Amino acid sequence: MIYELNEPSIAAPLFANWQDPDAGIAACLDNVMGKVFADDTERPKAAMAVVGDFAYFAGEPNLELVGARPDRWLVVVPQNEAWEELIENNFPAFKRIRYAMRKDTKFDRKKLEAMVNALPEGYAFRRIDGELYDVCLKDENFVEAASAFGSKEEYLELGIGFAVMKDGKIVAAASSYTRYKKGIDIEIDVVKEERHKGLGSAVAAKLILECLDEGLYPAWDAANKMSVRLAEKLGYEFSREYVVYGLE
Repeated sequence: MIYELNEPSIAAPLFANWQDPDAGIAACLDNVMGKVFADDTERPKAAMAVVGDFAYFAGEPNLELVGARPDRWLVVVPQNEAWEELIENNFPAFKRIRYAMRKDTKFDRKKLEAMVNALPEGYAFRRIDGELYDVCLKDENFVEAASAFGSKEEYLELGIGFAVMKDGKIVAAASSYTRYKKGIDIEIDVVKEERHKGLGSAVAAKLILECLDEGLYPAWDAANKMSVRLAEKLGYEFSREYVVYGLE
């Protein structure tokens, strides 16, 4: 049997040796957002943390647990090679690589402020409020900026984000994909025709500075090498590559 844990922290020891602890895992274990499932409610040997489009598997590889994942497309993140082998041998999974950034960055505020001030003429920042939240959900370019939260009210309470506006439309955004007690996981998007203008670095720097002012850590996890380069420009340091799977 697989159970949803009412006290997600029960599964914390299973995730304790996770290299470069992920903000998505922290969001679930902190019971801020997401859910944790396990093979036992008191002494679990295997656990799955699910938040947004991500599912993280830890502990002893458990086929039933993977089969119990939510019925939608997910990025599945295995804790180790044993989990990778179980997934590859039992599911039609698409394997790819993501890039972890260090979670102890010491940011250069002056450098970030310079990026914010370099926003080109004709563009303006706007904090993502209830109105822009609705706009993001309806725009395929920016749906990830808010979709992991269960509702607008939850995003306005827990989320934080900024948009770059041009002629009344969102052309770039940096937002909290997830939220945990001590920080957020950054989601950043720029419409294709507006790329290579410094909008991504400007809006990301704006969000990072706001997080620092609020005492939150702005975690960054990269889906591709372009994201790694942007992260490094902002001051993050690369940690390692890791395997994930796309599963229906």
